Amino acid sequence: MLQPLIFEDHYKRLGLEIFSEENLGNFNGNLFRSDIKVFFIPSGYELTVDFNRYKTKKPSLFFLTTQHLNIEKGKEESMLLHYNRDFYCIQIHDKEVACDGLLFHNVFEIPFVELDQSETIMIKGLFQNIKDELEWRDSSAEEMIRTYVKQIIIKATRKWKKQNLDNDTIKIPGSELDIFRDFSRHLEIHFREKHNVSDYAELLHIAPKTLTHKFKSLNLESPNQFIINRILLEAKRLLFYTDKPVKEIAYDLGYEDPAYFNRLFTHKIGSTPTNFKKNYSSGKKYNI
Repeated sequence: MLQPLIFEDHYKRLGLEIFSEENLGNFNGNLFRSDIKVFFIPSGYELTVDFNRYKTKKPSLFFLTTQHLNIEKGKEESMLLHYNRDFYCIQIHDKEVACDGLLFHNVFEIPFVELDQSETIMIKGLFQNIKDELEWRDSSAEEMIRTYVKQIIIKATRKWKKQNLDNDTIKIPGSELDIFRDFSRHLEIHFREKHNVSDYAELLHIAPKTLTHKFKSLNLESPNQFIINRILLEAKRLLFYTDKPVKEIAYDLGYEDPAYFNRLFTHKIGSTPTNFKKNYSSGKKYNI
């Protein structure tokens, strides 16, 4: 088994792990739960991200934060880069790379980009450069690695826009992109205590009707539905991956009336929280 490569300096930490058919059984997604993750995956892999299952038809990059990740099947070599916010904070560096709300924390829950042949060669080269720096352990390794991480993120952000904007997936013109990025970022931070469109409109310095109209004009779900979706995603995570009782989950998500939360969950998911916890087995499957 290949040993993980780790950089650690005070509070800063970054690691690179390499997986293939030989050692997939050793993968433990919980080890990386608190880290930011950039995962290069060849074609032919099957994996679950939260409650969605993917089968890669092309080499892909997945960008994950708090999502639950499980690799189910794969042959060729994949590379998982994981690091904490002290090493590279996507919020602090967002002006440089413009990825928060797109690669990470996007309301559309599209956590990946597909790569063509030349992009695959380039990305694998950047991962190899990071691997080399981790092995050499030179005094300048930290800054070199951070530079390579930044290149991966910038190139992937450009690819995400090309892959998803102004096409049949998401019809958002580039001029409107920032408001959706900002909405995504605020939603990720505040969904536990802010449940109303007016709360996010205030953070965005626009009227609630204006925010709702922007979503409607682009044939997207309403901001209110995106808020509910994010709350329910967290509820499903807590139900499935923890032993917290439903009442405690309701309180965690900002609902003082657990009965109201129970009704909301049941109406939107089609199952009571208790039954979801008992009966959930597999996610919706995507071929990408």
